[in-house]
Amino acid sequence: MQHITPKAAYFLLAAVWLAGCNPSSEKETTSSTTDNLLLQEWTGPYGGLPAFDQMQLSDLKEALETGMTNHLAEIENIASNSEAPTFENTIVEMEKAGKKLDRVFTYYGIWSSNKSTPEFREIQSEMAPKISDYSSKITQNEELFERIKAVYEASMETPLPDDQQRVVDLIYTQFTMSGANLDAAAKERYAAINKELSVLYTSFSNNVLADEENYVVYLTEDQLSGLPESYVKAAAKAAEDRDKPGMYAVTNTRSSMDPFLTYSDERSLREQVWKNYYSRGDNGDEYDNNQNIVEILKLRDERVELLGYDNYAQWRLQNRMAKTPENAMNMMEAVWPAAIARVKEEVADMQAIADANGDNITIEPWDYRYYAEKVRKAKYDLDSDEVKQYLQLDKLREAMFFVAGELFNFAFAPVEEGKVPVFHEDVNVWEVTDKTSGDLIGLWYLDPFARQGKRSGAWATTYRSYTSFEGEQVVLASNNSNFIKPAPGEPVLVSWDDAETFFHEFGHALHFLASDVKYPTLNSGVRDYTEFQSQLLERWLATDPVIENYLVHYETGEPMPAELIAKIKKASTFNQGFATTEYLASALMDMYYHTTDPEQIEPDSFERETLKELGMPDELVMRHRSTHFGHVFSGEGYATAYYGYMWADVLTSDAAEAFQEAPGGYYDKELADKLVKYLFAPRNAIDPAEAYRLFRGRDARIEALMRDRGFPVTSPKE
Repeated sequence: MQHITPKAAYFLLAAVWLAGCNPSSEKETTSSTTDNLLLQEWTGPYGGLPAFDQMQLSDLKEALETGMTNHLAEIENIASNSEAPTFENTIVEMEKAGKKLDRVFTYYGIWSSNKSTPEFREIQSEMAPKISDYSSKITQNEELFERIKAVYEASMETPLPDDQQRVVDLIYTQFTMSGANLDAAAKERYAAINKELSVLYTSFSNNVLADEENYVVYLTEDQLSGLPESYVKAAAKAAEDRDKPGMYAVTNTRSSMDPFLTYSDERSLREQVWKNYYSRGDNGDEYDNNQNIVEILKLRDERVELLGYDNYAQWRLQNRMAKTPENAMNMMEAVWPAAIARVKEEVADMQAIADANGDNITIEPWDYRYYAEKVRKAKYDLDSDEVKQYLQLDKLREAMFFVAGELFNFAFAPVEEGKVPVFHEDVNVWEVTDKTSGDLIGLWYLDPFARQGKRSGAWATTYRSYTSFEGEQVVLASNNSNFIKPAPGEPVLVSWDDAETFFHEFGHALHFLASDVKYPTLNSGVRDYTEFQSQLLERWLATDPVIENYLVHYETGEPMPAELIAKIKKASTFNQGFATTEYLASALMDMYYHTTDPEQIEPDSFERETLKELGMPDELVMRHRSTHFGHVFSGEGYATAYYGYMWADVLTSDAAEAFQEAPGGYYDKELADKLVKYLFAPRNAIDPAEAYRLFRGRDARIEALMRDRGFPVTSPKE
């Protein structure tokens, strides 16, 4: 998952920045506007660095308010310029504006995602509607929009250079989508809706976080049957961190839930852990999100109706690769039948093993992972815990560096401790340079471990993106994960899926580091394209050089045996029914929520009835049930865009086949150069569909995805 960078703040609602975590203590100080650290220009090496080690929460509210006031003043100066509007005096000036606020939002992002506290969440709730107001004042500034429109219309007569034309097109489209053409009354209501939504998004996000914090299952020594030793040690530390020494904590996050459901022999505990996780935001208490969803959907629908659209999805997808909800639905519906058919096969295999063992059960959702693991062992003689012995986090990081060196010519070197300020002792930093020239490209921050005060999941972000229109900038890119921190002296061993996710998020970081654009707006992403590059990078985990040199046993240092590698590759399509169906159910529900009259929606029954109509198997649920579907309801980044992961995966599967067909395979030099030139370096400077055609020589084909997942291919394209 990619976080949005600060530069595009005037295009965003407050909710883009909302993410929260568990409470931790925070020292409070006060300061005046003139010496507020969060507003100050970054100093030190590497073109200046955020002072993460000195940031104080007491500075945040004032910094946000001052930063917004400052940016609005800059925007007003642009809008009131008496000279005729040009690209230089309007668009370039907009690109330059907002630097102070960008810096504040960088710190804000750390608190919201990595270092949250109850005190921060109070500020977050108070500031969300104010940030929404600020955003509306820019997108609804009539004088500003008239200047943008004039530049846009002039460019239609006399086209600008390609990158400038792309910037103008993106900015003009975003302003029109944000209501710039509305009359005064409609603009007022549009802005009011945005403010109401910002409050609801904050509430939704914080409710999910509350349920993650409040539901922890504590185990005793006699309840550990089946759990790997590494999990037991990590669970003991998690319990100790929560003042429960001598017990073992299963926290209400995916990184803790997933392995527990896979390995625990205690069926009643599996059910309890499963229900805790999938009931987040749906417990009928003060943290229940059902009403938030109802209000969000109604407000979104009203807002796009002001703009003349039939539904929210129609409005949202117009500037995405899919273009229309129908195109997105067609893609998902092409895969759905094969996915649920495969689930039936998987359940039959699991039920057979349960029956053979005399377990006297019918497979339920909390059994799926557990019996799937038994099927994996029976069918492929593949033990996931055995695989983990060869997947050390540190060695995986070295493998990612190797791949980046081969494809991007990047070199990574650890930065001396203390040279770069960090916000937590777990964070480490590497210097990224060009292997040939030695030129500095950027810094890469890694924050790998789960902890109180950090949101769940994995994501990538930038503290500073590359641009060259005011001089080349050093990129500050970050990867953030939630691996369970091991007991002292123990290695961090992860699952194959988690290793793929690690590579995935590093793909986002490489996309940031490889950027070669002039203007900040061109670093923005197209949501159903931006996951493609990172999904593609996952493929290098299973390449021979990585397996032979970096997937080594944590005790012996011996490389993964050839027979185990063969088993992994043979099982590559195993459990694809589960993986595809749980994902697609969420993506389809996202689209149905936003193409249905919201007056007809009561979330709990709508989710249940819609999935029943789709033929959703009883043995599993949506990956993200509605009440904790943060991608869609804690902001707008992925709303009606969750399908984008599969849209991007169509590109991924097709591009992977290009590498498989190349003379040098995944390390083919010519193809790697095209990968960087057309798919990574341009960011959003080229229309994504055209960029892909430049790389592949044609459009992507869905048949590659079906082959990848082991599904039948029934209608090959010519």
